[in-house]
Amino acid sequence: MKAIGMAGQGFGSLRETSWRAVLLLTLISAISTGLRAQEVRLVELQGAIGPATADFVIRSLENASEAGAELVVLRIDTPGGLDLAMRDIIRSILASPVPVAGWVAPGGARAASAGTYIMYASHFAAMAEATNIGSSTPVSLGGGDGPLPIPTAPDQENPDEQQAPGETSPESLPGTAMERKVLNDAVAYIKGLAELRGRNREWAERTVIEAANLPASEALALNVIDLMANDIDSLLDQLNGRSTTAENRTVTVDLPDPRVVSVEPDWRHEFLAMITNPNVAYILLMVGVYGLILEFYNPGMGLPGITGVICLLLGAFALQMLPINYAGLALIIVGIGLMVTEALSPSFGVFGLGGVAAFVLGSIMLMDTEMQAFQISLAIIAAFAVASAGIFFYALGAVIMARRQRVTTGQEAILGAIAIAKEDFTGSGHVRAFSEDWKAVAEFPVKKGEELEITAIDGLVLSVKQHEGKSPHTDSAED
Repeated sequence: MKAIGMAGQGFGSLRETSWRAVLLLTLISAISTGLRAQEVRLVELQGAIGPATADFVIRSLENASEAGAELVVLRIDTPGGLDLAMRDIIRSILASPVPVAGWVAPGGARAASAGTYIMYASHFAAMAEATNIGSSTPVSLGGGDGPLPIPTAPDQENPDEQQAPGETSPESLPGTAMERKVLNDAVAYIKGLAELRGRNREWAERTVIEAANLPASEALALNVIDLMANDIDSLLDQLNGRSTTAENRTVTVDLPDPRVVSVEPDWRHEFLAMITNPNVAYILLMVGVYGLILEFYNPGMGLPGITGVICLLLGAFALQMLPINYAGLALIIVGIGLMVTEALSPSFGVFGLGGVAAFVLGSIMLMDTEMQAFQISLAIIAAFAVASAGIFFYALGAVIMARRQRVTTGQEAILGAIAIAKEDFTGSGHVRAFSEDWKAVAEFPVKKGEELEITAIDGLVLSVKQHEGKSPHTDSAED
């Protein structure tokens, strides 16, 4: 009985220890969950918005959702960017279960063009002092002739009244049908975002059609943004307790003691940012093409071919992520093809000059956007054009020199060469030419050792005449 009692006490002690462990784990889990719930992810969105930026922001939002973060803050300072990259970011924001706060900061920053759309898509929109937002006209429309004015048309019942900015009709917009199509799409897109977030629809239309811009204070007064904050602490303090809709459910931001975690760009972002730089993508494409050409000229070298394939694949991957003009790409390929044709089948410059012209025009046309950040440097285009032209002219010069050189093979090389008489003879005898003994005929007496010039060949018989001077083909009679 004593043993049984001791066993019972041991079992009770074990059970008490297990309950303590469970309680401890539960407490740790609750503390950990509380810390994650108050975690704020700070993501930088700076510079021109391109494929690398979109990939970084999308993955940051996905990671924040998986980590159970309470809020994601996009600190924005951008002049705009590519339409496709912008829409990818906006789709990610709209689908995010974690609220996103777009914050234009620090002072001097801007949310221009694509940045304005992202601000309108964010669950909360904030700006620091001395920042601005707007200028959202599609660059292909506003880049050449400036902002497009909002058209006005008299009302049918009240001719003296002008049409309100929010009531413009597609037919009243300026430009061609394609320009109106692009403009209407941009207007409808940003107005839809404004309706979703309850922000100013009229000004959203103006920033697209007029390229209107606002400083932070006026943006707040016009309900373009929700609040102003100069630092992250002020921003989080004002957002604490606010509600929004995320993933079709109402979410209230609860940040009594927030923990801010800055999201740093990783190697993938850096790699994408490097290869999607239009200049780098262009260089990779050219190195790839010329590497393959060199490998075809010298089969078996290996290194040029391997390097060319890798660079060509990287360049093609980067270009498919960028807005390229396929007519420009076709001109580049045609230009390189013409220069290669000139090197293989010389046409005395016709193919070569045409190839250089097509190459330069295609390079200038390659990027299908007016944004300066996504243009190929003219200096790089000029460098590749000069290098290509130099190779072409070098090949052409080598061909011309080769055509001017004396023929060194076949019967043509024998004519004009020098033979040495091996004996005295009249009419016919033997001579030494090209380290061989030949039968020769002459219309004059020939003395042994005399230099003779070959004038014709008939089978294995040479016709010779007297020669003055020395020739590199001279053989001695004793050979």
